[in-house]
Amino acid sequence: MALKETLLKAFAQNRKVALYAAGAGVALFGLGLGYKYMQKPKKLTQVGIVSQLILHPLKSGKGLQVAKAECLRMGLKHGELRDRHWLVIREDGRMVTARQEPRLVLVTMTAEGEDICLNAPDMEELKVPQHQPNNNILNCKVFTADVQGRDCGDEVSRWLTRYLAAGKTVRMVHYEPQMKPRKCNQVERPFPPDEEVAYPDAGPIMLLSEASLRDLNSRLDKDVTVAQYRPSIVVNDCEAFSEDSWDDIQIGTVRMKRVMACGRCILTTVDPETGINNSKEALDTLKSYRLCDPSDKKVYGKAPLFGQYYIVKQTGTLHVGEPVYKISY
Repeated sequence: MALKETLLKAFAQNRKVALYAAGAGVALFGLGLGYKYMQKPKKLTQVGIVSQLILHPLKSGKGLQVAKAECLRMGLKHGELRDRHWLVIREDGRMVTARQEPRLVLVTMTAEGEDICLNAPDMEELKVPQHQPNNNILNCKVFTADVQGRDCGDEVSRWLTRYLAAGKTVRMVHYEPQMKPRKCNQVERPFPPDEEVAYPDAGPIMLLSEASLRDLNSRLDKDVTVAQYRPSIVVNDCEAFSEDSWDDIQIGTVRMKRVMACGRCILTTVDPETGINNSKEALDTLKSYRLCDPSDKKVYGKAPLFGQYYIVKQTGTLHVGEPVYKISY
């Protein structure tokens, strides 16, 4: 009798476990079906083609056009060069850009093996090791935000100081992955709090269309070039300012999300071929028709809008000639 009761009790317990397991399975299956049918399908619509990829390794330096580039969370990378990962500073650590020294736009930085090469008009080429781990790490400021950089050495300092001929000593620093980055929202509030950059003004990727540039040039007496606006990605085969509405895009395997427009400043009036700032154009013309909506003045102020900032949601490699897709859900 005792054996019979024991067997019945064990069966009842196992039956309860089986029922619980079956119930959990049905629930999980239902959740899976619900997710599948509640999630809106993703739709890709081609909106343009990548016509240029441009790196600016040295902040305010000359742009380098490349056929392909890695698109990382902190911007474009080509070989050993990463976008805006080198910075000219004063001795107190404050950044120096073409706003203060317009001739910086004529400085070219390239890579050769493990060296970086600096070139500028009327200057001999300077080659120095890209990595100098024994050099000091300096505290720097980009606008009001704190950031770090590895000093690139006295030879670079003398070369840049002589070239700029501003009567003040300058140095160059290099951002390394282990260093303290800048939070994008320290400069521009619309950026998510987890987005970080090295030395760009605001965000990791800036996109501009050729059609928008043509629209601007149609209003000017003298054409300007894309070099004055320093984008990372240039897109063709689209309407002027259509990039203003591309909230989510995909290029190859790379996915990006638009955060805000790029508010333009006096830097765009520096001629990228001469390094001279002797005109208020095309800034004045942009102000005549590309100001923000009054509700956004807290973000943009009086700056005209030209190009769009993106953050990288899925990294990968970009190629010139690839289609650009707008993602909709």
